[in-house]
Amino acid sequence: MAKDLLLEIGTEEIPAKFMPGILSQMETLAQERFAGERIGFSEIKAMGTPRRIVLVVRDVADVQQDKISENRGPSVKVAFDAEGKPTKAAEGFARGQGIVASELIVRDGYVYAVIHQTGRPVAEILPQILPDLIASLNFPKSMRWGDLDMRFVRPIRWLVALLGSDVIPFSLAGIAAGNVTRGHRFLSRGDIVVKDANDYFAKLAEHHVMVDPEVRRSVIREQVEKLAQRQGGEAGIDEELLEEVTYLVEYPTALCGRFEEAYLELPPQAIITPMREHQRYFPVWGADGKLLPLFITVRNGGLDYIDIVRHGNERVLRARLADARFFFNEDQKTPLAERVEKLKTMVFQEGLGTLFDKTLRLKRLAVEIAKSAGIDAAEHPVIERGAFLAKADLVTGMVYEFTELQGIMGRQYALLNGENPAVAEAIYEHYLPRFAGDTLPETHAGRVISIADKLDNIVATFSRGLIPTGSQDPYALRRQALGVAYILINAKYHISLAKLTADTMDLLGISDPGHREKITADIIEFFKLRLKNILTDENLRYDMIDAVMAAGVDDLYDAWLRGQALLLDGGTIAMQRAVQALTRAGNLAKNASREKIDPALFTTDAERDLYHVYLAAKDRIDSLTAAREYRGVLEVMAGLATPIDAFFSTVMVMVEDLAVRENRLALLKAITGLTSRIADFSKIVAV
Repeated sequence: MAKDLLLEIGTEEIPAKFMPGILSQMETLAQERFAGERIGFSEIKAMGTPRRIVLVVRDVADVQQDKISENRGPSVKVAFDAEGKPTKAAEGFARGQGIVASELIVRDGYVYAVIHQTGRPVAEILPQILPDLIASLNFPKSMRWGDLDMRFVRPIRWLVALLGSDVIPFSLAGIAAGNVTRGHRFLSRGDIVVKDANDYFAKLAEHHVMVDPEVRRSVIREQVEKLAQRQGGEAGIDEELLEEVTYLVEYPTALCGRFEEAYLELPPQAIITPMREHQRYFPVWGADGKLLPLFITVRNGGLDYIDIVRHGNERVLRARLADARFFFNEDQKTPLAERVEKLKTMVFQEGLGTLFDKTLRLKRLAVEIAKSAGIDAAEHPVIERGAFLAKADLVTGMVYEFTELQGIMGRQYALLNGENPAVAEAIYEHYLPRFAGDTLPETHAGRVISIADKLDNIVATFSRGLIPTGSQDPYALRRQALGVAYILINAKYHISLAKLTADTMDLLGISDPGHREKITADIIEFFKLRLKNILTDENLRYDMIDAVMAAGVDDLYDAWLRGQALLLDGGTIAMQRAVQALTRAGNLAKNASREKIDPALFTTDAERDLYHVYLAAKDRIDSLTAAREYRGVLEVMAGLATPIDAFFSTVMVMVEDLAVRENRLALLKAITGLTSRIADFSKIVAV
């Protein structure tokens, strides 16, 4: 009879940001292990709170599935002698398979060992599986405790392991698994004996523990939204913060606090950042879109002494906001432009000068990018001014205290200093995108300064040999390169990556030709992988991505456009026919030794017809390619399938007459070269 499996690893408080990854990993590892052990089940789910990692497997089979395997041994000639008796080779093979030679079967000229492995009772296997499963978990940081050699995310304090109502006997870290768990650290007292998985959830609910994070998330969202509505406002629920709070508590209770209205004189982000980043509070917005002097926080407990908890949170936030107001007022005593000089005291990277040096590079590089992108010269002064002030807020007190406000405070101070609003916006936008899914800069000035800043970081770091490898990317260069790619695509900028890299190296003073060549090659390959990720996320097939990449990625936006054309039209039947025809032509065209086509050497109508089709297609494709109308190119390409097939059905290419053969190969080479600007279609798998 199938039973439910419950595994609970009770620990000290686990960092909230570790929990989603741990639970995902636990679920995946359990599925793989149960499948590998041939153990049937209906569902696997991992759940958890700050103090526990829980695995529930529903309807676990009583026994493993039987396994039948066939292993091929030596050939019949080797396995048996002239009299048909097993040789030493056959006997050795059989012995290695755990059977006797007489049990071997003969098929296809070989002997086979057919092994029937009867499934074992699952209850006998789980004591080995579960401790291995726990030990297989990996964490961003792990620790040792006491005199134990075991490492885990936090010290293990208790273990629950039940199959139905039976304890699964094993020990780990000096703790024996049992049927005793613990409730909420403060709202529950004493050990809790559980009968089975269902009883476990019921008992923990009674002892103020919501084990399922999805339930906690839903409860928190509902409580926060209702509290905000009671105050006549709307809660600003940041999803990342909501997830973190979900894993900070076992029994959530939201509460609303207030702060003095005088602090609303601060920029909204100067209030929200201390709330969110330092205190894990949710802000409340009024119907008019303005911030209200309220915050909502979530305690790990019930309603007891809620007023005391509220008062404590208000006092902590008041101190944070007082600091923010002090720094904000002090910062305004020195205009942003006067702070640029102080950037000389801040090192950019070892051997690459200061942030002041970087600022000077940004001014020049941003304008060069603007020229390459065809941005009106009237906007260049805004770009130069924005680049000059871009890093100035790094030496303000507000950003020093709350680093998350870089760019945000730069924009605010620029406006207070009377700078052009376009300059202020560029200061803020040049940090975008800051993370996956973040907004992109929307102004030309913000875009080109952002590209310049990120490219300067990438080239400078590559020049020091610090290229990201594996999971190591301490300077977040992958994220920055992805940001550059998204900006170029979103802004529709056709810019040469090689030229940008060369301009950046010039400003960094990198002059050695060999070093420059290597940096350029490495950076183009680095961006190529980022573009591959983008196209993969857009569901372009791997073979089509390879085809696009083979045609070049120096202009990232152009490569993306070519990928979009294939995404929309590459899977059509007409295109598949064209790919097959062109691939066949390309295979022969590899043998071509000349480029020139001589119509006088044509001896068949099929050759002449294909040549005329080629000329018409070439003119059309050249025109469409120049306009980057790549879907139109694919339509022309699809029309080549029929004449190419007709050519191959009537014309022998590899004839003895060398001149005729070379002329035909030159024609095929010219045809296959028509679309090489878009993609290498020989890499596309015809389906």
